[in-house]
Amino acid sequence: MTGMFWGKLMGVWKPFASVGALTVATVLTGIGVANLAQAQATDVVEHPGKAVYDQFCAGCHSAPEAGSRAAAVASLRKMSAQTLTAALTTGVMKPIGDGMDRRQIRDVVSYLAAPEGPQGTGWIDDNRCPADRQAVNLTARPAQVGFGVDTDNTRRMSAAQAGLNTRDLAKLEVAWSFVMPRTSGLRGQGVVVGDTLFYPAGQAGYVVALDTQTGCVKWATPGGVRASLAYGRLGKDGPWAVVGGDGLGQLIAFEAKTGKVAWKVDPRHDKTVPLSGSPIFAGDKIVVPISAIDVANSMRPTFECCKAHGAVALLNAADGKVLWTWHTMPDAKPLGRKTSQGVETYGPSGAPIWSSPSVDLKAGVVYASTGENTSPPATNTSDAMVAIDLATGRQRWVFQALENDVWNMSCPIGSPTGGRPPGPNCFFAAEGSVLRDHDFGGGPVIWRGRGKTLILGGQKSGDVWALDTHGRKVWHTQFGKGTALGGVHWGIAADEKRVYVPIADPNVPEKDNAAGLYAVDAATGKVAWSWKATPDCANGRQARVPSCAGKFGISAPPVVIDGAVVVGGLDGRVYVFEAASGKLLATHDTAVPFQGVNKVAGAGGSIDAAGPFAGGGLLFIGSGYASFGQQAGNVLVAYRPKR
Repeated sequence: MTGMFWGKLMGVWKPFASVGALTVATVLTGIGVANLAQAQATDVVEHPGKAVYDQFCAGCHSAPEAGSRAAAVASLRKMSAQTLTAALTTGVMKPIGDGMDRRQIRDVVSYLAAPEGPQGTGWIDDNRCPADRQAVNLTARPAQVGFGVDTDNTRRMSAAQAGLNTRDLAKLEVAWSFVMPRTSGLRGQGVVVGDTLFYPAGQAGYVVALDTQTGCVKWATPGGVRASLAYGRLGKDGPWAVVGGDGLGQLIAFEAKTGKVAWKVDPRHDKTVPLSGSPIFAGDKIVVPISAIDVANSMRPTFECCKAHGAVALLNAADGKVLWTWHTMPDAKPLGRKTSQGVETYGPSGAPIWSSPSVDLKAGVVYASTGENTSPPATNTSDAMVAIDLATGRQRWVFQALENDVWNMSCPIGSPTGGRPPGPNCFFAAEGSVLRDHDFGGGPVIWRGRGKTLILGGQKSGDVWALDTHGRKVWHTQFGKGTALGGVHWGIAADEKRVYVPIADPNVPEKDNAAGLYAVDAATGKVAWSWKATPDCANGRQARVPSCAGKFGISAPPVVIDGAVVVGGLDGRVYVFEAASGKLLATHDTAVPFQGVNKVAGAGGSIDAAGPFAGGGLLFIGSGYASFGQQAGNVLVAYRPKR
């Protein structure tokens, strides 16, 4: 199928011809691209991939503009052939990949991909645990059950859960680091059970079980899980397992004891959409958030915009069978109008679910949050928090924070005349949409305190909302004006008194920039304390983190441990605060070189998507996130109290 996509050539947005999409399997099997990374070229005209890169990719990736979502070319060169191929054929860059033929994809992947290197799987094999540390003991309670630490999504840990108290967190040192090859970003958190850390080394293509004290490998199983892991039992009498979604839309259950794949299923109602958020166990069931990709597909002018929408699926934990699916809206239908390119339009669409839901097991309710619509008509389920009956999948209520936020990546932000002109698939730009892209990027938090139960959520607009269990607003506050990348980007945290609100505000002018951390009384919405982030590009940091001057806020969600709050910044710095007062207890810089315990050299970078987590007496930070023009990195850093 021929068509077009929008791209930038010499700084100008233009349409380019396209040829039909390919699958990862077709590319990897049919042309053998899995081996092409071994022949990565330098920037010479003779390499055929350079011409493809210059035509399709250079406009965005060679010199990303401030506010761009594109990774710099140096970050692309750290990715594996598998990761790049998946991005172009089934992932976020599919709209661009649809514009290439099979040979062009092969050539550009060969040109960009990191070489396999002499280590092969040596980063795993050379770091196997000795016999006396190989066992995976699952008798201890898990330090966390998933992204949100608990099913309430509070991201709160007691000193006993973490094995760390506030005094420990004020005086940390690096215990060990684990470096992942062919990796430019880490977007998933691990789970700690006893002395074992289960971790998704997504771009490197494995899920690994590491010894918490030494970082040695207990087991490693192929599986490119791209978000955080969830921990639970596969049915009443089944094995304990870690579960996560891969780049192909499959949910995979790995037996925690051995790493054996117990089952692998595709829970999606639409096989074109990704699994971006993290699942969560709900007793003997698993709740799975489902996002959408048309927000990016819309860049291609001949794409029939837009049809995909978000959903939540409930699976039987024993075998992965889908029990019900709640949809953010009905299936899209033709709108009876065509774009400027003569292409049929569809709607409604969008309202993807990017984040891990929370579950009130006693009340039998799943809480999820959604993103913007990607084509009209606008629905009341976009930019919203939703309550879903756990038993039936029926919607109980919906609270919409921002109406009529219809937006996709062919649109400017905020105004039909703001920035670049609307592309053909922003055909609705002048028809009343607020064009904000102000999703809820993080899942709702169930807060319990002072005799109340509230549902809390943070939005990319910088808004924080507190609802009662019937979906009625209790309080609301806002920090800054928000951006398409936060405001609150990936979530908040809470203890029994306060909710902790991170604000990213990348590249926002100083007079409007609210980047930092805010502690808010969870019952009343009154600000208890605040801390304003400031850039630091001194002492070599400008070279290590070129984006340090504009991207220094807090995008990843905090974690509360004992009486401290820990956050990671877009510039790679980690901060430890006293939860009650906001006093800064410690700062650590992860955007530095590391020599991994697995004998691989690496470096940290931006901290985004996956927040800090802890267990077994250690604090863990995944450092590196090349998306959105941020600093690449490939290091899991383990901190312990100074000895």
